[in-house]
Amino acid sequence: MMGHVQMNFRGSLSQSGNESEKLWETEVAVVILVTLCSIRMVFVKSQKSRSYFKRFQVKFKRRREGKTDYRARVRLINQDKNKYNTPKYRYVVRFTNKDIVAQVISATIAGDFVLASAYAHELPQYGLKVGLTNYSAAYCTGLLLARRVLKKLEMDEEYQGNIEATGEDFSVEPAESRRPFRALLDVGLLRTTTGNRVFGALKGALDGGLDIPHSEKRFAGFSKDSKSLDADVHRKYIYGGHVAAYMKALIEDEPEKYQTHFSEYIKAGVEPDNIEELYKKVHAAIRANPNPTKKAKQPPAEHKRYNLKKLTYDQRKQRLIERSMRLKYVMFLFLDELRNVNVLLNLFYCFRNGASSFEDFKYNP
Repeated sequence: MMGHVQMNFRGSLSQSGNESEKLWETEVAVVILVTLCSIRMVFVKSQKSRSYFKRFQVKFKRRREGKTDYRARVRLINQDKNKYNTPKYRYVVRFTNKDIVAQVISATIAGDFVLASAYAHELPQYGLKVGLTNYSAAYCTGLLLARRVLKKLEMDEEYQGNIEATGEDFSVEPAESRRPFRALLDVGLLRTTTGNRVFGALKGALDGGLDIPHSEKRFAGFSKDSKSLDADVHRKYIYGGHVAAYMKALIEDEPEKYQTHFSEYIKAGVEPDNIEELYKKVHAAIRANPNPTKKAKQPPAEHKRYNLKKLTYDQRKQRLIERSMRLKYVMFLFLDELRNVNVLLNLFYCFRNGASSFEDFKYNP
């Protein structure tokens, strides 16, 4: 009896041990599963939802490319309602690595309209062949555009502008008959620092006779301490004096660098002492004839076609007739040749069969 009880007790003990092991394994599996779920299902806040992308508005192309400041553009082209359809002109100046672009533009709903334009690569026609992107060249380009616009509007006689550049600030005075041509300076994304080349182009347009609202604070030679414009310094920049000073410094200190740095000047025969006279001649030539030179248009090159040109109904009909005529002609030649071959074969067989001469031969087609 006692042994039986002990056996049952031991059996119950072993049974309870197996259950505890299973329970422990189950608890471990649950903990691992919860841990994995917590790792995979971390709460992340959706910053850009479906609604965000449905309402997303793409910016203008030139804003995406970083070419146009639309905040400034709106303020430059905005016209008063009581002026109706009067164009509001902008004096646009842009610089590239090898050129200067100056344009007078008005904005319309259909697009911008360019009234006139001038480029630094036109200056070799007036005698300036080197240094086409410096402050002095910018002045010449602005002067060329101003004289070109006024001549196009037949106002060049009334508004001569400042004939001799002295470096002092100049603003055109209204004449009795017509008011001066007014435009607003558009510098684009350029940083408007004191002495920037864009203000050289502005000074050239002012001396050319255009009315452009401006201040003398950004011209080369303006002193922030004295709050005044040094006309002599500004004149030096207009006539290339800063370039001449740098050339002289290089000739004395680094002659080898001068030979490489100013090689184009040397080829053109431009020396530090005659730069001012060169620019004076360029200014005079611009005032004498600011009209653009028209280039002869070359005839358009014929492009090679890689596909057949589409024919009209009459052309296709005529083409079909020509093909049928050619086919008939070919068949005629073929039959003619076939007839000749038949004659030769008959002749051959006749001689083979004992014909003594051509008289004995009789053709039997």
